[in-house]
Parts: sequence; structure tokens; C-alpha cells
Amino acid sequence: MAPPGRLLRARHPQPWKVCQVPVKVKICGVRTREIVDTAVDAGADYVGLVFFPNSPRYIAPDAARPLAETASGRIETVAVLVDPDDALIEDILATVRPGLLQLHGSETPDRVAAVKARSGLRVIKALGVATADDVAKAAAYRGIADMILFDAKAPAGSKHPGGHGLAFDWCALGGPSVERPFALSGGLDPDNVSEALAVTGASMVDVSSGVERAPGEKDPDLVRRFIQAAKAPSPLKKAVGS
Repeated sequence: MAPPGRLLRARHPQPWKVCQVPVKVKICGVRTREIVDTAVDAGADYVGLVFFPNSPRYIAPDAARPLAETASGRIETVAVLVDPDDALIEDILATVRPGLLQLHGSETPDRVAAVKARSGLRVIKALGVATADDVAKAAAYRGIADMILFDAKAPAGSKHPGGHGLAFDWCALGGPSVERPFALSGGLDPDNVSEALAVTGASMVDVSSGVERAPGEKDPDLVRRFIQAAKAPSPLKKAVGS
């Protein structure tokens, strides 16, 4: 596989990249009030709270409540769940009161629709990507999920689906057949997020391990640098033939 973004220099500008809209940024796996405040002050749009016990970024609903309260009215809170049952969803809704849900497991389109109806919240569906065939699976969620998050597929045998610091070939997303808006995750950090956006045209970028000094421990300076890099204006590309 070519390194992420390496093929960009050999390609013509894509006609769908003519219009530029502000990029949204989500800082995921937040576990402290300091990082919530840092994300808010630096201009992030979302903070993610991970409710999956196998993740090093796991936070219990009761511990997440004060973080959600800190975020309230300042930044949107996303509850990240992996194949949750209805009882967990109800607990999160009652305790944390997130603004959005992110389903990061093997949830089917029917299950995503059921969770959305039960919660009354917008739902992001994460899909693991290794090849373009994985990207094509997003079509089944059209009209159901509010946004698709394309993440790097977890290594074989992994006990958690995201946050591995791995990237996939971003060129798999670099065409008009991918429905927009969509979010991008997997191996992003302050040094490569600008290139990732240029290659994919993603509407949102989601980072976790790329702004950490250790698993589950966010670095405020890296958080600021990532948001600054993602939000920095970039030159508009011209349509092919223009």
C-alpha cells in the first residue's frame, strides 16, 4: 500500500474539491476537564467520550458526567459506543446527556436506525477501512446514519476497534463516489492532518492517539497543534479543465 497521501502529487485536482467549507474537529477519548477546556479554547467542535471498557480511553458514565457538564453550551459531546445494548444506551443518555452518539462496532444499518430512533440523537457510524471495498460498505447506511466516519481497520486480534494510531490509504476516499459529508480518523496527528484533508476532502477529522503522550493521556499542546493545523485555511484547488 502506498503511504497515505503519497499519490496526491501524481493526481490531477479533483473537480469535487472546488468548494471549501470549514472543517470540523473532534478530539476523542477525552478523560479530563483540562482537555475539554483545551479543546474548547483551541476551537474544536466536538469532544468524544469513550464508553468501551477494553479501550485505554474508557471512562465510566458517572465519571463522564462532569466532563459533559464542563462541555455543555461550549462544545458538543459525542458518546462513543461499541455494539451497545439498550441498557447501556439508556444509562449514557440519562447520566451523560451527550449531543451525539458514535457507533464504532459491527452495528448493522437496522441497528443504527433503532439506536437513532430510541435516542432521538444524531448518530455517527464508524467503518473500518483497509481497501476501497470497505469504503463501499457506507452505501448501506445512507439515509440512516447522519455521518460516516472512515477509520483504519483494526489489526487482526485487536480487542478494540479504534485508537491504534494506524492510517489507511486515504486515496480510497478521494473521489466523487464517496457521499459527503464524511469524517476521517485513523493515524491522524498534527503533522499529517493537512495532507489528509487535501487528499480526502473530509468534512470532519477525528483524532485520539495522535494527540497523546501515552495511551489515554492527551497532551494539551498536541491538541492545540492538531486543531490549528486542521482549521488552517488551505488554497482552493481548481476543477479539472478550468
